[in-house]
Amino acid sequence: MKDGKVMTYGTIEEQTIAVIQDIEKTLSLADCTLNDVVKSMVWLSNKNDFPGFNEVYSRYFKSDPPARSALVNELLVDVKVEIEVIAYKPE
Repeated sequence: MKDGKVMTYGTIEEQTIAVIQDIEKTLSLADCTLNDVVKSMVWLSNKNDFPGFNEVYSRYFKSDPPARSALVNELLVDVKVEIEVIAYKPE
């Protein structure tokens, strides 16, 4: 999302940045960061977008990246990428 709207334009890299930044904002509401992510699930609409997606993703998860699953599938909205994360922060 960008400015509260689904980002249906831009490159896979631009969309990936927007999605991860949105995830960061959501995590901050629970006093978490990307370092607390233990699992991510990624959906791409085109398998040829994986290298561009992965390059951006690896910028945000540099060391000890979370476990990750990825699928290529037609998405419900006209976007290139969707990411779901599970975060864990011990008390």
